[in-house]
Amino acid sequence: MFGIIVAIPEELKSIKEIMNDVTAEKKYNTDFYIGKIKNKECVVSICGVGKVNAARTTQFMIDNYCPDKIINCGVAGGLGNRVKIGDIVIGEKLVQHDFDLTAFGREKGEVSNEVGKFIYSDKSLVEKALKISNNIGFVLGTIASGDIFITDSKMSSKINTKFNADCCEMEGAAVAQTCFLDNVPFLVIRSISDSPSDNNKVDYDTFVGEASQKVASFIENLFNEL
Repeated sequence: MFGIIVAIPEELKSIKEIMNDVTAEKKYNTDFYIGKIKNKECVVSICGVGKVNAARTTQFMIDNYCPDKIINCGVAGGLGNRVKIGDIVIGEKLVQHDFDLTAFGREKGEVSNEVGKFIYSDKSLVEKALKISNNIGFVLGTIASGDIFITDSKMSSKINTKFNADCCEMEGAAVAQTCFLDNVPFLVIRSISDSPSDNNKVDYDTFVGEASQKVASFIENLFNEL
């Protein structure tokens, strides 16, 4: 069984549209949808926004459904010049841009000796994602997560420079850390809905639905390779 975790209703709606034989369950006030994508069994959950919600739901999914692999997908804000609205970012590695233990001699983003600074997606899942990426705009790169919706262009530039990150969002690194600690292979995929600037709230509202549909289409194609 494959697990899929999304954060917001628009993302969930797009994923459910590619599912068949869907049934719903609620555990710990969290909704789980069990069904199939391309005849492969999967469980999908909407975690809500932020790293705590993402980690909580990931652990619930692992404990209750024992997925062989977990995919976190959804929308994100683009960073730097490598991506534009509508592009897909395949998360080769994840980092928490707001995790700061520099007072204790650690690098910005470094969580612990065990976890480290960057957490890497499963290589086989990355390879399968790259296999279906030939005909779309995509980037294989770094996804930065933090508990802030970034609208300030200076902050976005700082994250891009500090971590060489291609996009920022609020859940992926928490899903990655939970999966890493539980030895569950994972992959994080994002579709760019906006680029942090003084006006990116407008971009987000305009393109979040389109970006959610694009990443769902990518997931549907990915399931052909799984």
